[in-house]
Amino acid sequence: MGSKREDYISWQEYFMGVATLASKRSKDPNTQVGACIVDKDNYIVSVGYNGMPIGCSDEEFPWDRSGSTLETKYAFVTHAELNAILNSKTADLAGATVYVTLFPCNECTKALIQKRVSKVVYLQDKYHDMDTTEAARRMLDAAGVIYEQYTPSGRKVEIEL
Repeated sequence: MGSKREDYISWQEYFMGVATLASKRSKDPNTQVGACIVDKDNYIVSVGYNGMPIGCSDEEFPWDRSGSTLETKYAFVTHAELNAILNSKTADLAGATVYVTLFPCNECTKALIQKRVSKVVYLQDKYHDMDTTEAARRMLDAAGVIYEQYTPSGRKVEIEL
């Protein structure tokens, strides 16, 4: 009887890899974010990425980062975490973990808390010093939601599509 493979990826590498792959679906020219929600038994229950809502054309709505509210993406784009929540085929996310490529904003944090997600694993925190990110951390702390930065293993996984 042979022995098992030793070079398989860990659960964290797998789930962050799925979130990273999902981010590649985003059409945002500046920031591509992906999210993967996993239940207590390590089953993926949903995946999302940042993009326009269904029926809102990626060609007709703005992707700009500056200008009036209606000239920028901010009033229109659905974030990866919220898309993952809305895409979930189960309403029960209590105890789930979300793997996300960017620390959640305050609005997504509210939704994650309301859905009883218990842990957030994030890859990047490039908006760490913004008030909205501070608000997100305060809410996560108050709600007892664990959050931790993913430590990349440096492992390369190649897929051919």
